[in-house]
Amino acid sequence: MRFRILGPTQVVLADGREVPVGGPRLRALLTLLLLDAGRVVSAERLIDGLYGEHPPRGAANALQSQVSRLRQALPAEHDPIELHPAGYRLAVDPDDVDAYRFERLADAGRRALGGGDWPRAAAVLREALELWRGPALADATGVSAQAARLEELRLAAIEDRVDADLALGAHAALVAELRELVVAHPLRERLRGQLMRALAALDRTAEALAEFEDARHTLAEELGVDPSAELAAVHLALLRGAERGPAEPALPSQLTTFVGREEELTRVGSLLGERRLVTLTGPGGAGKTRLAIEAAGRVDGEVRFVELAGLADGTDVPQAVLSALGLRDAGLRAPAEPGRQTTDRLVEALAERRLLLVLDNCEHVLVDTARLAARLLSACPALRVLATSREPLGLAGEALCPLSGLTLPPLGASARNADDYAAVSLFVQRAVDVAPDFTVTPANVELVLRICRSLDGLPLAIELAAARLRALSVAEVAARLDDRFRLLSTGNRAVSPRHRTLRAVVEWSWDLLDDAERRVARRLTVFAGGATLEAAGQVCDLPTAEFVDALTGLVDKSFVEMTGGRYRMLETVRAFCAERLAEAGEADQLRRAHTAYFLGFAWTASEHLRCAEQLHWLRLLDAERDNLHAALRRATAAGDTSDAAGMVAALSFYWWLRGMRGEGARLAADVLDLLGPEAPPGLSEEFALCVYNASLGGSGQLPSLGTQQSVIHSLDRPPRQPFLLYLSGISTGPPSDGAPDVDELMGELRRLVGPDAWIDALGAMGIGSALMWRGEWERAGTMLATALDGFRSTGDRWGSMITLGALGELAAWQGDPQTAGVHMDQAMELVEALGSAVDQADMLRTRGEIRLRAGDLAAAHDDFAAALLLAQRGGAPEFVASARLGLAQVARVRGDLAAARRFCEEALTSGLTGWYVGEATRAEIALTLKEITEAEKAGAPPSADGA
Repeated sequence: MRFRILGPTQVVLADGREVPVGGPRLRALLTLLLLDAGRVVSAERLIDGLYGEHPPRGAANALQSQVSRLRQALPAEHDPIELHPAGYRLAVDPDDVDAYRFERLADAGRRALGGGDWPRAAAVLREALELWRGPALADATGVSAQAARLEELRLAAIEDRVDADLALGAHAALVAELRELVVAHPLRERLRGQLMRALAALDRTAEALAEFEDARHTLAEELGVDPSAELAAVHLALLRGAERGPAEPALPSQLTTFVGREEELTRVGSLLGERRLVTLTGPGGAGKTRLAIEAAGRVDGEVRFVELAGLADGTDVPQAVLSALGLRDAGLRAPAEPGRQTTDRLVEALAERRLLLVLDNCEHVLVDTARLAARLLSACPALRVLATSREPLGLAGEALCPLSGLTLPPLGASARNADDYAAVSLFVQRAVDVAPDFTVTPANVELVLRICRSLDGLPLAIELAAARLRALSVAEVAARLDDRFRLLSTGNRAVSPRHRTLRAVVEWSWDLLDDAERRVARRLTVFAGGATLEAAGQVCDLPTAEFVDALTGLVDKSFVEMTGGRYRMLETVRAFCAERLAEAGEADQLRRAHTAYFLGFAWTASEHLRCAEQLHWLRLLDAERDNLHAALRRATAAGDTSDAAGMVAALSFYWWLRGMRGEGARLAADVLDLLGPEAPPGLSEEFALCVYNASLGGSGQLPSLGTQQSVIHSLDRPPRQPFLLYLSGISTGPPSDGAPDVDELMGELRRLVGPDAWIDALGAMGIGSALMWRGEWERAGTMLATALDGFRSTGDRWGSMITLGALGELAAWQGDPQTAGVHMDQAMELVEALGSAVDQADMLRTRGEIRLRAGDLAAAHDDFAAALLLAQRGGAPEFVASARLGLAQVARVRGDLAAARRFCEEALTSGLTGWYVGEATRAEIALTLKEITEAEKAGAPPSADGA
């Protein structure tokens, strides 16, 4: 199938027949999915696009219905709409969507135009523009930004095609079209310039000059500005009697294609049109020089390139500029005079000259370069400067364009679209240079992505890694990245020595640091995933003023990046500085400081997770997840039992709230190996939490902790992590005698803990659940309502959510589906706010059971299917099994007994643990299998009421 959204939304089969999609809302839904073809679109985005700022109640269900209708409208043999935990995905090749195909062709045409291949540029751009049939995204609302972007790309493609046609001499054929375009877009100066050039080539200079006057008048009236420098240059050329193209720029020629950086290239071009000093900053190997060359090559007018990397002394900077201009010391307006400075001669030479001066690699002669740039810019009004440096020049009016790595695919990207991202595309292109048969395939895509991510998308590092494919396989390159400086030690011999190896690039920057900056740089390497100013200051352990000055210097020198209030090192820089930390003998000291800081942070955050600040502290924990887990792993590896077990205890509730069952289980199992089969003295609570967390991952034989009561009796102090009570409860199940024993347990807790609103609410929920399973529904409802009030009073959304789920189940059992639905809607809102895949799976499973009981099989099936995907992603085997059990029950009621049996058998192999909830699910599966067998014998399925 082919999809068209550059105009009215259409679906066209291979034989040319159009598939009728349906009404406006279905076409809008299809358009929204096509905008992200091949990628998951969240339900929230689809609802916003379909219903605007005020969606109707039950918008999620309405969206499910619309998706089902769209599935029915599309040919059954294709069925490209996939349900995912986060939303929906239209599994089609982006090249089958006209908007994507247009962008690809427009980009190819632009590259051909830049390379001087006018015939190919004109042909490819015409093919791209022929895809348009009307306004972009005509059938969708709420996508004005995307539509405007596509319309802007369309205009740019038209202008590119006109440039190609002008280069091919088609001036006469273009005049009428250009006049129409100028009328439609009177403020687009590029179109004006093209019309002026076409008229001038036809000896209609007077008309061309009139067009400039009209443009000047329009710009003054509409915007209050003068024509751009580019349009003024065309006008000046006309006045001189001939329309000439831009002067040949004195730029280094490049032997390889330019990959990525289109956004940055556009930004630099825009800045050069607005500001007179633009500096590209970034770490070594980020591609600053190449971007400067590409940007300068697109500038109209004279360009001169000055390479400063080879200078040993800053006093040589003026002479280097003089040489780049092709001027000798005594060859300006007068012979050299005693005392005349080279800078004075430059001012004379450039005073009235319209020129872009590119100053490359300024960092090691920064002061002298900044001094010269300031003098020239103040004295030469037509001069512009484009500089590259690892830190800004620090002049007034300087516009910065920071560079980091090239764009990287998100986790889980497929081989089909991985090379759409600049980092992968660069790796592939350079790999093909040394291994012509190389391609990204499903077999090697993860290795390629690992290489590009590990190298932070840095162009130089990627090029050096790709060059290794001459002798190594992709797997071998990926495996050697831990020793990246040895691996990436060869490169292009034509480049400067500091760019031939990755180590040389970083050493060049390291040598420019002062002692305090080096001390902070090596100590920052203990952080994983960046650091806040507070964390970095405490762990680095330097006087505040010295630390802040050094950190600021590292940011200015592009040794450290500052984004969103966090300081981060590129992995390549971090690996180099980690070697310096080891050489300084500070590694163990910094590890301990890092662990101490984040252990304290984890306990502080854990206390806030049971109150109204829950979401704020969850976000803080998310930001520090890499640091927290790194601290835990290091403490475990170093044998620091107290710190390692304490970190597991502190993070237990966070792991649960974020659905990180699998990762938490693996980390806890490692700590449990360190602790041994019994709790060390003073670590009873921590030991129990390690056991429970490890058991979540279905680990092998684990120490037995006995009943919940025995766990509480083992505590010699109030639990610092009250979530232990919940984990022990769902592990061992309710007491054998039910609610009375729960009451007794709560009494023991109160004697141990004292008054605690959260623990009281947790106890009330436990009592209510026990009463519900015993059939005492009225008392259960009372206790669950008490629990809900308690959790709401503390502000805990998680406790409120699971209590609402229990109330929903209770209402369904009592034959009140409407009340059950209200409770579940509230629970689903809370679980979405929390962002836990596992809890969302649990709530979807619960809602599926309620819908199954009410006879809504289609909705129940969707809930169970979504729960299955989420539980698999979150590593929750008991919910994987219960979701498959739900699908089995739906299939059984529908009469598909073979599918029902298959789901049950798969549920039994889902890795059910020895937990109480796992055993309960196993018992339900056995009962369902028995019912399936009876139905097979009877030849008729039971009703939904018996589900």
